[in-house]
Amino acid sequence: MKRASFFVACLVAFAAFAGGERALADLPGLDFSKLPAPAQRELASVFSDEFDYCGRPLTLAASLKKGDACKHTRRMASLAAGYASEGQASTEIINALSRYNTSFSAKRSTFKIDERACKGAKGDAAKVTVVEFADFECPYCAAAKPMMAELVKSKPGVRVCYAPFPLSAHPNAIPAGQAALFARDAGKFWAMHDALFDNQLSLNEATIKELAKKVGLDADALGKAMAAGKYKEELEASKEAGKAAGVDSTPSVYVNGRKLTLGISMDSLAATVDDELDWVSGSGAWASN
Repeated sequence: MKRASFFVACLVAFAAFAGGERALADLPGLDFSKLPAPAQRELASVFSDEFDYCGRPLTLAASLKKGDACKHTRRMASLAAGYASEGQASTEIINALSRYNTSFSAKRSTFKIDERACKGAKGDAAKVTVVEFADFECPYCAAAKPMMAELVKSKPGVRVCYAPFPLSAHPNAIPAGQAALFARDAGKFWAMHDALFDNQLSLNEATIKELAKKVGLDADALGKAMAAGKYKEELEASKEAGKAAGVDSTPSVYVNGRKLTLGISMDSLAATVDDELDWVSGSGAWASN
């Protein structure tokens, strides 16, 4: 009985593997053969269980096999592959993609944008505005910094704007935020922004003043502004605006007012900007290719 049970289990495992291979085979323009076998199995399950993200009555696998799946569906497939390669289970991947997909039609937030804290496309050229709520002592925000810079370089129609969200757990979040806004008023926001993140592990009032001096600011004037609490109300207002929009961690990213529910990476940022451009051009709907 034990040998028979083992044999049956092997047959079931082989059938699952073969089914997975079929689900991932012959997908025009997509090759997932280099994924580890466990990741391929999870991805195959996603492709077999999920339906086309642009509304066709086809499974994701069937839609991709036809070779004419919409760009959004193909991006979702690539994101799913990325999650699978990280070791996520198919159910987790499906839930993550579902939340992301529905976020496009959900109610969006409106933010008061300060162009002095934005970089990238300007005016009508800015088809996509990315607002990042962040804290200068947050390590995840520091990790996102080069991604935001790369996003501006790689996507001509994108404007990236910084919104302060000082966390109470970080003792230098308020002083650093004040320094950034002081620098903004002097036309040096991004220079101070970069200096603060680059020196994140050694921030204190003295260091912040020294950084201000290095980027060409009046350190004494900054000290007086900080002592007077000049920017504290503005920092609090920015934080409240973030809370009202659903910020629950830093960094939190909003794309044309839509909260990015995916983990922040260059792949997810690039995909969501391209998705947003397609969504806007389709007047709030996914267009077929």
